[in-house]
Amino acid sequence: MDWTCILAPLSGGGADPRTLAVARALAEPFSATVSAAYTSTPASELITWVNEAGVSTTALAIGELEQATRVGEANARTALARLDYRYKSFDNVTGDDWLGLRIASRLADVVVWPPRAARSRGFFSHAFQQVLIDEQRPALIADHVPPPDAPAAIAWDGGREAARAVRRAMPWLRRSRQVTVLTVPYAVRERCETGRLLNYLADCGVAADASTLHGRSPAGPLLLAEARRLGAAMLVAGAFGHPRLQRFIFGGTTQTLLEDASDLALFLSH
Repeated sequence: MDWTCILAPLSGGGADPRTLAVARALAEPFSATVSAAYTSTPASELITWVNEAGVSTTALAIGELEQATRVGEANARTALARLDYRYKSFDNVTGDDWLGLRIASRLADVVVWPPRAARSRGFFSHAFQQVLIDEQRPALIADHVPPPDAPAAIAWDGGREAARAVRRAMPWLRRSRQVTVLTVPYAVRERCETGRLLNYLADCGVAADASTLHGRSPAGPLLLAEARRLGAAMLVAGAFGHPRLQRFIFGGTTQTLLEDASDLALFLSH
C-alpha cells in the first residue's frame, strides 16, 4: 500500500516553505496529497497563559493576537499556493492542547516536522510529542529533501516501535536502491531477530543487508556514524521505546538521533 496523505503542520513562519518542500518530496512518488494544516493557538489560551505569568492583558491585546493569527494563516496559504504540486489541500486547525492538529494527523500516513520542533524547540515542540507518542503517527524530521531512490538505513532493536516504523516506512523503503539493517546488540533489551526482519523485507520486495555494530559508544552515535558511512539519506527507527520518566532522567537513543542527525532525514514511529 502506498502513501496517500502527507501532513505538513504550518505556523505561518519562515520554516513553512521548507516543510512543504519535504512533504512534496515524500508525496510526489505516490501522487499523494500534501495536506497543509495551519495551526494556531487560540488567542484566549495565550491570554490565559500570560495572565498566569502575572502579566495583565486587555481586549486590545486579544485583538492583536487574533490579527497575528490571521496574518499567519495568510502566510501559510501563500506558502502552499507557491508549492508547485498538483495534489495539495489546506486546513485551518485550532483547539486546546493541539486537538485540531492531532485529529488531522489521524488519517495521515506521515507527518513532516521541522527539526526544531523535534528537538523540543519552537512553536511545534509539544505538538510533535503528542502527535508522535499519543496519536502514534509516524514522523519525518528533515530540513532537506531526501531523494526517493537514495540508500536508507533501519535502526533495528527488535522492539514494537522499530517494527512499526519499518511497516509504516515500507512505501519509501521499496523505492530505496539500498537498504541496510543496523543493529547494536549490546544496547538492546531483547533478541533482535535480524534474520526475521530481512525475510520480512524480502517478502515486501525490499532487498536488504545487515550490519552489526560493536563498540563502547552509546547506540545513537554508532547508528548515525554507520548510516553516514553507507551514504543513507534516511534513517528509519522506532521512537521512545523507554517510559517517559526514564527518558527524562537518562536520555535515550531517540534523543541522540533527534539532536545529531541534522544531515539525515529521520523517519520515526512510536
